[in-house]
Amino acid sequence: MFYRLSGVYHTRYSATRQLWPLPADRWQVIILAVLALTAPLYLSDLVISSYALPWLVFSAAALSLTLLMGIAGQLHFGFAAVMAIGAYASIHLVQGGVPFGLALVIAGVLAAVIGCIFGASALRVKGLYLVMATLAMQYLVDWVIMNVSAISGGAVATLQTPHVRFLGVPLESLNARYYFVLAWAVLITLLLLNIKRTSLGRALVAVRDKDFAAAVIGVNIFKYKLLAFFVSSFLGGVTGAILAFCYYRAITPQQFNFDVSVQLVAMVLVGGLGSTIGAFLGAGVVLLAPIVLTNMVSAMADAGWFSISIDLLAHIPLMLYGALIMFFLLFEPLGLAKIYDNLRKYFLVWPFRHN
Repeated sequence: MFYRLSGVYHTRYSATRQLWPLPADRWQVIILAVLALTAPLYLSDLVISSYALPWLVFSAAALSLTLLMGIAGQLHFGFAAVMAIGAYASIHLVQGGVPFGLALVIAGVLAAVIGCIFGASALRVKGLYLVMATLAMQYLVDWVIMNVSAISGGAVATLQTPHVRFLGVPLESLNARYYFVLAWAVLITLLLLNIKRTSLGRALVAVRDKDFAAAVIGVNIFKYKLLAFFVSSFLGGVTGAILAFCYYRAITPQQFNFDVSVQLVAMVLVGGLGSTIGAFLGAGVVLLAPIVLTNMVSAMADAGWFSISIDLLAHIPLMLYGALIMFFLLFEPLGLAKIYDNLRKYFLVWPFRHN
């Protein structure tokens, strides 16, 4: 059997620290990498622009939120506001003559600083009280963006993204934007896979499980909670900028409202709290499943199978979000990542039971 745990013996510390110790795991990663790199060769431009590109961008956003919610255990219901700060800041910086790469970094730092200001409430409150603090950030940022015309141009204004280059390569063609987003998603993925094995990751996990017990053993709660908000907000700000330049190409305040924050939280929960692969799975289900379902229902209605109102058709994605969250909370609280892990363990010990 190609997928077996038996016979794998570690004789060096470097072998035990491998991300993918099993040959089958390494082959899966290689196959996925080849499929991702060659996607423009076998996928149409419509599929890449409408499905693959937004899936990768929102997977990166879900990974950024996973660092905060899944690893550090800090709730955040205003992450769309963090992305909005990065998006608007990067556009104004590029319009002011700042190179695109540097604009991404500055926008990420600005989002991180503002995110830390509201995240500082995590030092004194937790749970629903922290949710209220992050909700305050969401609504405050929304109000500022819509009412300060110097930032957005107004509540109904559209801000166009200027033409940019990254490392000398213009990000105008669809393939260039796809590979840029793919590189960013891979970078965040590797960061999360490795951060769990560092002292920083272990400290964040200790804070997540029992913050007062972590303080007893010497973990600086103040430092690591703020650090989690800073790093997560920085990644979210950069992802928001990339979302604006590589996918939307023109942004409005409505593209970063509270509904987007709910979608991001749903991606993390459905995929699996704290799971790297779960962020990709959750983003795929929450982002793409409503589109597929809406198209299927619309096609069936056009074929005369039944009649459906436009209002009901528009609310199908929101209904699906609620149904998915309820399903996983009831039947599989650990999300899609746990289902994948169960299948993997089944093949590891087949034909014996894994539990």
